[in-house]
Amino acid sequence: MNRELRVAAYAVCVRNGRVLLARWVAPDGAKRWTLPGGGMDHGEDPYDTVIREVEEETGYAVEPVRLLGVDSITRRYPRRLGTFADFQGLRVVYEGEITGGELRHETTGSTDLAAWHPLEDVPGLDHVELVDTGMELWRTKPAAGRVALRGV
Repeated sequence: MNRELRVAAYAVCVRNGRVLLARWVAPDGAKRWTLPGGGMDHGEDPYDTVIREVEEETGYAVEPVRLLGVDSITRRYPRRLGTFADFQGLRVVYEGEITGGELRHETTGSTDLAAWHPLEDVPGLDHVELVDTGMELWRTKPAAGRVALRGV
C-alpha cells in the first residue's frame, strides 16, 4: 500500500460574529464548507501557504496572527487499479485577520464559493470535520495546540 503525506495550512477568520468559509468541491462533485486554506508547496513555509491559499480561495489578504494548532488525520483512499493509499493529512491551523482584498470566489481551484457565516449557523452547515476542529481550536486556544474531537 502506498503511503501519502499532505501538509496543508488553514485559517480561522472570524469577524463581527461570522466565520469565513470556502465551499470545497469533492472529486465526486459533492460540496461541503471548509476553512480557507490548502496544500503546502515543496519548500514553502506553512505561514506563507495560508496567506496564499486564503487569497486564492476568497480574494482576501490575511495576516496569520496566531498559530492555533496542528491536526493530523489518517485515512485509507482508493487509488488506480484497485490499489489503496495510506493517507496522512497534517493540517496547520492559524487564526487569521483579514487585512485587505474583497470577497470573491475561486474559479479554477478546489473551491467554488466563499462566504461569511454566522458562528451560530456553522453546526447546521454541510461541512468537513476540519471546520469543527478549527473552530474548537479558535474557541479554546489549547496550550498544546490540539483538540480531540474524534475521540482520539
